Amino acid sequence: MTVIVLSACPVGLRGDLTRWFLEIAPGVFVGHVSVRVRERVWIRVKAFAKSGRAIMVYPAANEQHLAFEVHQPDWAPVDCDGLELIMRPKGTEDATFAGPPKKNWSKASRFHKARKFSN
Repeated sequence: MTVIVLSACPVGLRGDLTRWFLEIAPGVFVGHVSVRVRERVWIRVKAFAKSGRAIMVYPAANEQHLAFEVHQPDWAPVDCDGLELIMRPKGTEDATFAGPPKKNWSKASRFHKARKFSN
């Protein structure tokens, strides 16, 4: 199975990919295509994506059982002892991770403990 994820790409590219893949969410395409079709589709994605970003993940005969291609990546793929990993550029902040929760950030546990002991 091949998965292609697009972000900030022209709408026409999304329409073009629906010829070979199913769009299961906005910008996320999945399908089972031959190697030849996959390579040619990736050439089209790179040509039409312009300044947008694209990632393609597909099956491969390696330790991870997958390989991926990236176009205009924010994060860079690196080889680490035969495993392909993604490295976040140094100095960038990830908005999705705010760190561990602060101590006593929720009163729900206090309510649960008080109710547990009152029964």
